[in-house]
Amino acid sequence: MMKNSQDLLSRVTSEVENSFQTTRRVMSMQEFLDAFLEHPQRYARNAAQYIRDCFLYFGTEIKPQVWGEVTHYKLFDAAFDGGRGRLVGQERAQERVFKLLDNFVREGSVNKLILLHGPNGSAKSTFVDMIQRALEFYSHTDEGALYRFSWIFPDEKIASGSAIGFGGSGARTAERSVLDTFAFLEDHEINAKVPSDLKDHPLLLIPQAQRHSMVREAFERAIVPKEKKSKKKTEEASEQDVFALSDYILRGDLSHTSRQIFDALLTAYQGDFEKVLKHVQVERFFISRRYRTGVVTVEPQMRVDAGIRQLTVDRSLAALPASLQNQTLYEPFGDLVDANRGLIEYDDLFKRHPDLNKYLLSTSEKAAVSLENRILHLDMVLMATGNEDYLDAYKQTADYSSFKGRVELVRVPYLLDYTVEDLIYREQLGSLSIVKRVAPHTTFVAALWAVLTRLNRPDAEGYSNTIRDVIMKLTPLEKADLYARGKVPENIGPERARELKSMIVELMDEGDSSSEYEGRRGASPREMKMILLNASQNDDYPTLSPLAVFDELESLVRDLSVFPFLQRKADGDYHRHDYFITIVRERYLNMIDLEIRSAMGLVEEERYRDLFSRYIDNVSQSLKGEKVYNKVTSSYERPDEAFMREIEVTINTEEDTDEFRQSLMTSIGAYSIDNPGAKVDYLAIFPNLFERLQAAFFGERQRQIQKIVENMLTYFESDKKRLSKAELDAVEITLANLKQRYGYCDASAREAVAFLMSSRYSG
Repeated sequence: MMKNSQDLLSRVTSEVENSFQTTRRVMSMQEFLDAFLEHPQRYARNAAQYIRDCFLYFGTEIKPQVWGEVTHYKLFDAAFDGGRGRLVGQERAQERVFKLLDNFVREGSVNKLILLHGPNGSAKSTFVDMIQRALEFYSHTDEGALYRFSWIFPDEKIASGSAIGFGGSGARTAERSVLDTFAFLEDHEINAKVPSDLKDHPLLLIPQAQRHSMVREAFERAIVPKEKKSKKKTEEASEQDVFALSDYILRGDLSHTSRQIFDALLTAYQGDFEKVLKHVQVERFFISRRYRTGVVTVEPQMRVDAGIRQLTVDRSLAALPASLQNQTLYEPFGDLVDANRGLIEYDDLFKRHPDLNKYLLSTSEKAAVSLENRILHLDMVLMATGNEDYLDAYKQTADYSSFKGRVELVRVPYLLDYTVEDLIYREQLGSLSIVKRVAPHTTFVAALWAVLTRLNRPDAEGYSNTIRDVIMKLTPLEKADLYARGKVPENIGPERARELKSMIVELMDEGDSSSEYEGRRGASPREMKMILLNASQNDDYPTLSPLAVFDELESLVRDLSVFPFLQRKADGDYHRHDYFITIVRERYLNMIDLEIRSAMGLVEEERYRDLFSRYIDNVSQSLKGEKVYNKVTSSYERPDEAFMREIEVTINTEEDTDEFRQSLMTSIGAYSIDNPGAKVDYLAIFPNLFERLQAAFFGERQRQIQKIVENMLTYFESDKKRLSKAELDAVEITLANLKQRYGYCDASAREAVAFLMSSRYSG
């Protein structure tokens, strides 16, 4: 327990010192080589391998989608920072970027720039920002340790007896210095310290010929002999475990300044390589955006990203070896230099003057940049972000053909799944200081409207004849439901429903070959954030509610000059942004209608499941010509044809009875194949049929429902005396269920009930 400030200071001092020692912040060259031999894969990585390993360090997750599975890289969850500012969605872009990094690793070099392109606000910058933040965290772990080196030149007392003429003694002797290394000298014992200007990897100090064999031998020693590996382990080995030695490690070389120093020392020591290494201090460095170490973001500015200047040192140049005193030493500087051994991002690349990007043609391909009197050989991954409109303009220039051959394009469109979009808005609201309570479905209505503005009319040509007419008739809402929930339009039959769901990826990728792909145009999350903030300040509503959002959307679409997507010409029901408000309002009414009716406790959802399960049992046994087990009578009976027909009339199927029943069993069989061992979930397989059953039940009780809704308004008007005991109980049960099940408060429940009453139950 701390007693005073001295106790606090002592504890902090102890912890810092312990951390410094355990993280191996400073090493001699020999100690670094020991660490390398123990973990060669960790200590012999180039930038692409390092960033790829960072992706894998945080792990992956397979996320099922209605159209298949995607790999989600947990790096983008920002768990290392409490989830702050995490990237939601964009798994396809994540997969694409990782694949490109993996290709760089397998090829042994980074030979292209990765360009993330898409509309404004599609999370391109967030994507890169998450990688940079993850790299910062990773560089502080044992697995993510990074090292560079500096040249140490001690004062004349420490260096006395050496053969390089410190302090002007000029004496040559074959005797070795008492010290094995100058790496751990105190500051007052050092006359000059020259850091490696490009944060060169310490292994580059080993001459290339010897380094090549040394590295390969180290890897061979570290690999577990194949005969000792279990068959299971061999089978489970992932392609992601493959490690290829990079050109940077095998054939790279020291920076120009370090090469000058190395050669001068080697000459002074008459080829004694071990004495040269005495001057090497290996030090760990950490990725830092704030201090521009290993990651740098280049803004759209009007200057070149690197330069060169004469090197100065704190002590007299006489502290350097005599053979270096007659040479002019230079050091490079700038964004490329700061980002070396890591990642550089060119933000809004095409907003820069084109002449400033021309050097990227060779830099991205050869990992080198030419300066005034030298060439910098780099080890980094180059990424850029670009707005789609600027990219289209650049494609029309003569430089684009050369640029395209050295760039990998990764599309980052607006999201088309309103459930994921909804999550973005909920997290945005959670990070804002909003005083009002957020009513249920507020972010959902904003997300659904935003996604509807992004959808394009599908091109039915190119699809099979059996599904073409269904695709041709898809409404914007049906398409949005298909993307988000896999829900198919009503009355198309199970066979065509399965075929349509299998076409989701093709529908999403329809415009890939053109600039007008789906997800390029429409409302961005930034614009919807503004809508939500404005809605929260609407004094006409006690909560931040869907009704307040609808008011803001109405105002938005009236001013077509605000955002370009509002100026798009309507294509049938597509791009009709004012009409989308009506669609979303109707969907919201359906949701609160169902919630309020369910909250009344007139029937439980499990009743629908039991009813439908009984129907499927009868259909299954009927098709097999077998009897059905009756739990009530504990006997086997013939399938109940009257019961089956009653259900089929209720769900209003227009198909031939036998074909309809057979298609149901086919769908169940397909579900079982796709989900081996899982319990069959009829609600997941036949959501439309469940909705029809539910609608039929409540339709029969329309008057009863209307009466309870009216009583709820009376209750909210503080006129409880007009209600009987039974009516009051029904209202309080409904209100309690709305709060417990769906998250309403009194104000939001009152608003929802009043809106429902005026829209549906006032006639």
